[in-house]
Amino acid sequence: MEPLGDDASQQPSGAGATAAAGSPDGGVDGLGVTRASSEEWLQVEEWAAEEQWNPGLGDTACFHPTDPDGFFLGRQDGRLVSAVSIVNYSDDFAFLGYYLVHPELRGKGLGMATWRAALPHAGGRTIGLDAVPAQEDTYRRSGFTAAYRTGRYGGRPTSPGVPSPAVEPVTEDHLKAIAAYDEVCFPAPRKAFLERWLSAPGHRAHVYVRAGEPAGYGVIRQARDGHRIGPLFADTPEIAEALFDTLIAHLSPDDEVHVDIPETHEAAVALATSRGLAHGSGTVRMYKGEPPVTRAERVFGVTSLELG
Repeated sequence: MEPLGDDASQQPSGAGATAAAGSPDGGVDGLGVTRASSEEWLQVEEWAAEEQWNPGLGDTACFHPTDPDGFFLGRQDGRLVSAVSIVNYSDDFAFLGYYLVHPELRGKGLGMATWRAALPHAGGRTIGLDAVPAQEDTYRRSGFTAAYRTGRYGGRPTSPGVPSPAVEPVTEDHLKAIAAYDEVCFPAPRKAFLERWLSAPGHRAHVYVRAGEPAGYGVIRQARDGHRIGPLFADTPEIAEALFDTLIAHLSPDDEVHVDIPETHEAAVALATSRGLAHGSGTVRMYKGEPPVTRAERVFGVTSLELG
């Protein structure tokens, strides 16, 4: 399936149908948009894999509980045809992603009808998303403004990682401090999400401790193709390097690593390329509403393109 766009409170009541498109407001005949259970969303994860988005194994188990009412499916004649997620992180910030339409049914307005049915879930929040460049103008017409470009860097690291003595495996005792550190790097608090992300099966999480406090942390997880690093947040390039090398230390020489990096962060790009990773695909981070203020210089790798 080809994405109409990568990733992206007044909430519709109930957890069932949110719209029956096909009305004079621009809907599509026979399309019903409903909220998705985590089990139903596994099909969308498969669609993402078919689009070469390379989702992590078990992403849905971490993503869906973040906002169970924020995952939407479009069906026509009982057939699943479209999807979009709009995850509310706080009273001020939401993220849109998984905007997909079945490849056999594009050009019929199904994606836009699903979008319109789901978007009210965000209410008046600022909405972020990561758009494929071909759809940047489409999102701009919907009120989104480009903030920066993100590149996916990947490949086999050219040298094995050497763990740093200042880097520790994350334990439950670190969680509160990591959540506080994360909150200045990400546009909203997400402690519950981090509890899942840091400890999920197939995830390895490490924290750099300085003077008893986190000065950076990172997560590597198994993906459909190799491993993905995200987030990778650090106070300095040197700390990011120590975390990166520790995260990849357990990999075999044939394992590939992928990380999504804001292209404006020269030190982050330099770190990836110095470890042998090459630029592949790219996206555009866009916002509708007031852009959030974060410590962008600490972001050496974003968490995901699906949930920000």
